[in-house]
Amino acid sequence: MIPKSVYPRAPWWSFVFDLALVLAFVLIGRRSHDESNALFGIATTAWPFVTGLVIGWLFVIGFRWPFVTVYSGAIIWIATVVGGMLLRNVSDQGVATSFVIVALIVNAVFLIGWRALAIVLKKRSAARA
Repeated sequence: MIPKSVYPRAPWWSFVFDLALVLAFVLIGRRSHDESNALFGIATTAWPFVTGLVIGWLFVIGFRWPFVTVYSGAIIWIATVVGGMLLRNVSDQGVATSFVIVALIVNAVFLIGWRALAIVLKKRSAARA
């Protein structure tokens, strides 16, 4: 059974926030490797992960799960990284083991972390009221 969200409705900003975090992951990675910030380079690096993110979101939406739960975050995280790596491999962008590990860790912190933090803050707020 999927845990209920502490938020009755997941606003559109949940997806926008996830998208911003995936793009932040891409930008941080490109910067750490001294790659240019040209728009085409960013788009080339980002599209596999953005596609994986959309697939994860479609999965969660299809099952009508709440978006602000750790469980939904985990599904979206796995889809983002696995989908992104598969698409990077098919498009000859490279999927070194160290990159896969970093992508798993950073995207877990980003995509699951904000949800866990939101849940804790909402529960704290409710307990004070």
